[in-house]
Amino acid sequence: MDKPEYRSVGTSVRKKDSMQLLLGKPVYTDDIVGDALVVKLLRSPHANALVASIDTSKAKKLPGVVDVYTWEDVPNERFSNAGQTYPETSPYDRLIIDRHVRFVGDVVAIVAAETEEAAEKALRRIKVTYDVLEPVLDFRTAKDNPVLVHPEDNWHMLCDLGGDNKRNLVGTTADADGDVEAVLSSCDVVLDRTYHTKAFNQAMMETFRTYTHLDRYGRLHVISSTQIVFHVRRILSNALGIPKSRIRVEKPRIGGGFGAKQTAVSEVYPAFVTMKTGRPAMCTFSRKESQTCGSPRHEMQIQVRLGANNDGRIRALEVTTLSNSGAYGEHGWATVGLTGHKSIPLYTASLEAFKFTANVVYTNMQPSGAYRGFGATQGQFAVETTVNELAETLGIDPVKLREQNMVREGMAMPAYYGEVTNSCALDRCMEHCREMFNWEEKYPVHDMGNGKVRAAGVGMSMQGSGISGIDVGSVTVKLNEDGTYMLLIGAADMGTGCDTILAQMVAEHMDCPVDSISVFGADTDASPYDSGSYASSTTYVTGMAVEKACNQLKENLCAIAADILGCQAGELSFEDGRVLQEGTGKTVSLGEIAVKSQCSNCISAEASATHSSPVSPPPFMVGMAEIELDRETGVVEVLNYDSVVDCGIPINPALARIQAEGGIVQGIGHTLLEDVTRTPSGKIRESSLFTYRLPTRLDTGNIWVEFENSYEPTGPFGAKSIGEIVINTPAPAITHAIYRATGVWHRELPILPEHILLAKPEG
Repeated sequence: MDKPEYRSVGTSVRKKDSMQLLLGKPVYTDDIVGDALVVKLLRSPHANALVASIDTSKAKKLPGVVDVYTWEDVPNERFSNAGQTYPETSPYDRLIIDRHVRFVGDVVAIVAAETEEAAEKALRRIKVTYDVLEPVLDFRTAKDNPVLVHPEDNWHMLCDLGGDNKRNLVGTTADADGDVEAVLSSCDVVLDRTYHTKAFNQAMMETFRTYTHLDRYGRLHVISSTQIVFHVRRILSNALGIPKSRIRVEKPRIGGGFGAKQTAVSEVYPAFVTMKTGRPAMCTFSRKESQTCGSPRHEMQIQVRLGANNDGRIRALEVTTLSNSGAYGEHGWATVGLTGHKSIPLYTASLEAFKFTANVVYTNMQPSGAYRGFGATQGQFAVETTVNELAETLGIDPVKLREQNMVREGMAMPAYYGEVTNSCALDRCMEHCREMFNWEEKYPVHDMGNGKVRAAGVGMSMQGSGISGIDVGSVTVKLNEDGTYMLLIGAADMGTGCDTILAQMVAEHMDCPVDSISVFGADTDASPYDSGSYASSTTYVTGMAVEKACNQLKENLCAIAADILGCQAGELSFEDGRVLQEGTGKTVSLGEIAVKSQCSNCISAEASATHSSPVSPPPFMVGMAEIELDRETGVVEVLNYDSVVDCGIPINPALARIQAEGGIVQGIGHTLLEDVTRTPSGKIRESSLFTYRLPTRLDTGNIWVEFENSYEPTGPFGAKSIGEIVINTPAPAITHAIYRATGVWHRELPILPEHILLAKPEG
């Protein structure tokens, strides 16, 4: 559909923080903190062990060492690091330091020192002996394994989600509609395939880091690179055993998060030191710590059973997921649900039955967490690759097969909580992408000579816009003395541009330039409550809070203006950035209202609003990849990647395009480059950016993104989300292209050159 005409919405406005970043101004955590104790963490070399003894005496005697803390010094109250709305769906399974260490890298001791040199020297002087236990390193054998990752009795969950630490279960989930077995038995073609995706790392520019100190009132003040200021406050309250009222959390600019900073990875350690010493403390994770002790994507095994008729009609889908949460359970249950609920509904049009079951298990590996795509990435790789295999089996063009089976606007989706697609341009995305990519010409395999072939593949995706019925967005909009506005938010801009996008919405509602909006956030003392920036929620959920707040503010401004004009507020309207008395044509400027609001006035020149949505309207996307594969080396070069996205009405097209391009690059990295391997003892080999290969501009070919607008009636200005969906299509599209070039389906990510060289067609 054609987008409505707006003045600020739909315009590619420059990001609010762009100049500070480009000019190298101090905007990150490290830039703005003062002198502080250096906090370093002694980490376990074993995947599963009990600390038999620990001697910190020599470390404590070193010059510059303030103190060393062990499991004996911390509260024995378990908590969750997951940044989720209370009550969290993640188990309370952590201590600040636990005598029982559960993965290579788990914390054994905290060192607080005057200098980094002293802290590092202290780490080497701590003598630890371990009772080494057998680890659980294969997540396929973790459930009901006699070796328990969490044998403790004070493990607990706030929600009954099937978790059982005595079975190594973080949680379970299941959903179904219709009789899958009966439908499969009557299908002409049944495919049963199993896929495996690894624990990919976010590898954001800025590693985990947190600064803490006691403010002038004796409260714990936390400045951290985080997506979840309000959740961090609760997590620290639980971990430290102090009231939330004694904690203030704020975030400066964030050098990338991608979901990793939805987990409170670093915050508790300097906070603990500050509460023990009364002194400022700073904890900065090294790149190695971020890679091996951070919060990567969940490793998963996904089985897909698909039934179809020879005419291409997909009639049944069953998805069975096993997710590896690692040593702790944060985000495990929440993530796994999306593997089914965000993949099966794509084929709603012809589906007669579906079944989705999932288990999340503990292992003695690095704990996993949130990552852009949040389970949908893994699930859609599996389902979309199976659909592409179906197309090849039946000899049907995979584009036409999807057009025959895809969800369309107005359809109810039983596999997506029964939600109805009020806005869906997936069919137009497919047609647009087909034309843009020149699918008919590129889909046939082209032999380029010298052992090189060119081939193409396709994938489609859906995601969500916030967590329905849970996520809360809030804002405050207030009139400044000079007639401009201040927008206070609790959402966290982590490079996504949400500060700018929300300011554009205020500007549109209040009929003013975007430059007239100053944005402040996120700070638990000053910002209204917001769940945080995750689950693609900010534009959709917090954006609706902006709409509510602006409408209320207009009413307040009209009431103040009525006092100035000596009339009834009902006679006035807010138009073109001023208040107009329709009968007389008299106007009151914002400056006049601002002055009046400060003298003999009982009406606030500001408004706050909160929004939560009972639905989570999905954005949609189609991606097509053209590759050149060298059959002699197995090297895959991505030549072109075209995509079309339906995110409703893009509030800022330039930022939306950048989000899409960045997600596609990450998806290419997951598919072809980023590998996580472990030694037999459970140690991660890829502990630096020298060994964990990220995609560069040379690896991603030509990326082109365009949009097909729909209009979501429950979203601000018809908008939906875009942050997560954009990472989901590269894996199935590139995997499809590799099959076209080699005749081999690869069902494990990443697909490395050696995998291609050694693979043989299935018999």
